[in-house]
Amino acid sequence: MRTETLAADSPSHLHHAIEVAANLLREGQAIALPTETVYGLAADALDAAAVVRIFEAKERPLSDPLIVHLPSRDWIDQVVKIPKEAREMTSLLMEKFWPGPLTLVLPRRDKIPDLVTAGQSTVAVRMSQHPVFRSIGKAFGKPLAAPSANRFGKISPTTADHVAAELQGRIPLIVDGGPCTHGIESTIVAIHEDTMSILRHGPITEEQLSEFGRITRNKGRIVAPGSMKSHYAPTKPLSLLDDEIEATSPLLRCGLISWKKNGYQYKKTIKLSEQLDLHEAAANLYAAMREMDESDVEMIIVEPVPETGIGKAIMDRLRKAAARE
Repeated sequence: MRTETLAADSPSHLHHAIEVAANLLREGQAIALPTETVYGLAADALDAAAVVRIFEAKERPLSDPLIVHLPSRDWIDQVVKIPKEAREMTSLLMEKFWPGPLTLVLPRRDKIPDLVTAGQSTVAVRMSQHPVFRSIGKAFGKPLAAPSANRFGKISPTTADHVAAELQGRIPLIVDGGPCTHGIESTIVAIHEDTMSILRHGPITEEQLSEFGRITRNKGRIVAPGSMKSHYAPTKPLSLLDDEIEATSPLLRCGLISWKKNGYQYKKTIKLSEQLDLHEAAANLYAAMREMDESDVEMIIVEPVPETGIGKAIMDRLRKAAARE
């Protein structure tokens, strides 16, 4: 299969990209689109045959559910059943954070295929903030299932070039909307009547969410997208920096992704944020991991960041990247 990349950097380019993308989606194809978090691999969420193409291109296990992106708020009651006790809190969260990087997990309606939810009684839904994704979603007119546009378990893509490196020849189209703003996947929150639980940390922080309701533990009731132990992993081994790693590793053959450390004794060093800004670090994380993975270092070492705000999401991704199942 030939993979075409279309720019969306001018009104005429965007118009053409929207037309081509919407037509391919109507044909049941899976295509790569930019979101404000990472690039997504999108297909018609209401068509199981189209959704299969996502799993095939990503080599994703069918046990891992997908996020459904809604073209407008009008679709919410068509795809989920919001419990009466949860309606006020859900409405407040949508009003505050949609469109944006917050995914809500709610009881599903029958029009959502089992394949999308991995057979669960709930479905994860959100509305993207990215103008290109929103324009294509509006032109298509139906919800889109859209996990990250990479091979399963590997580093999520934050540019069109990253997508091409992962999925060239597997999908017909990549729409290039430039680098992603947040660079890390959406926060996922499960709604339990009058409480919520955080299934995946992301750009919307626990502190922000706590203003809208009580946060409780999930207790293992719901499997969320990207929740497997080993995930977001480079090809080369990755470890979190600690005293033992520095004492036992051949640092001249290692690369360091640093937060504060200068890393002069390492073969290669990439600093996540010169200003020690956690949001900038999140935006740069996957690109830094990919650059290290493509370099000649033998091992990647990452300095932990403070686990405050979006720092929790960064450390969640790094622990999964370091895990070896």
